[in-house]
Parts: sequence; structure tokens; C-alpha cells
Amino acid sequence: MGATRITAPAGVPFIDIEREFAAPRALVHRAYSDPELLKQWLGPRKYVMEIEVWEPRDGGRWRYIHRDADSAYGFHGVFHGPQTEERMLQTFEFEGAPGHVSLESVEFIDQGDRTLVRNHAVYQSIEARNAMVESGMEEGINDGFDRLDALMARLTTHEPAGAGAPR
Repeated sequence: MGATRITAPAGVPFIDIEREFAAPRALVHRAYSDPELLKQWLGPRKYVMEIEVWEPRDGGRWRYIHRDADSAYGFHGVFHGPQTEERMLQTFEFEGAPGHVSLESVEFIDQGDRTLVRNHAVYQSIEARNAMVESGMEEGINDGFDRLDALMARLTTHEPAGAGAPR
């Protein structure tokens, strides 16, 4: 498993996240763009993910809910520009804090049979960025990326050559 690097530089409204995965870029991108794969890894494992809409294309909407027995947390946004194996761009809004929208880019950096995922999130203010950092996001990101590691291991072991291309 890779180590997640999360940085939130003082004085700027950014959060940068990097993690390397033992899978080709096409397969990692597919895990981000295919809703059936996405719900197997995104977010803390203590929640079940329900995807209402997931349209990874320019102008496409997305909305999902994380649920456990006692609570539900909704998130939504819009995809911007082409969503490619190299990069995805979207807005992100937690419905529990309406009006606090971030812009998130995800780069998929090809390293042969490995992929470096680099996420850059821009918040409307340093205070909004700090609230995200203090929300426990690190635990959720690490939990989700550990699940993505496991999913990539399952898919690279069980898929025939060439099956990692997006569908």
C-alpha cells in the first residue's frame, strides 16, 4: 500500500493530496469514473455509498450519499472540461455546509504499471480549507485510498490484459 501525503500550506486556501497505486493509469481512472467501482472505495469504510447521479463529462452532475445506520451525508458537484485518463476537474460541496464549494482537480500520472494520483483542492477561503482539514478528512481519505489499493489489487489480478481501459 502507498502512503498518502496530505499538505495544507499555511496562508493559502489549498489542500494537496498524493498517493501512488500499483495499477496502470487507465484502471485507476476507471475506478474514479465508473460509479460501480467508485462506490466500492470512495470514503470511509464505515459508510455505504449510494450514487444518485455520476456523469463524468463536461457539465455532468454528480451526487452521492454516505450512510450508516444512524446518519446520511450528501455531497454533490459538477464536472468541468473533458474528464480524461490524465485529469478530472469538478466542484465539491458537502450538503451539511451549503455554499462552501471547492474546486478539485485530480491528475493521474502514468508511471508504467503504477499511477500517481495528485489531487489539488481550492477552497473559497483559508477558513473553509481549515474547516475541511479539521473535519477528519484525513481519516476518510486514507480509509478510501486503502480500499482503492485493495480494489486495484483485485482488478489487476483478475482482469485479462487490456481490460483496464475505460469502458
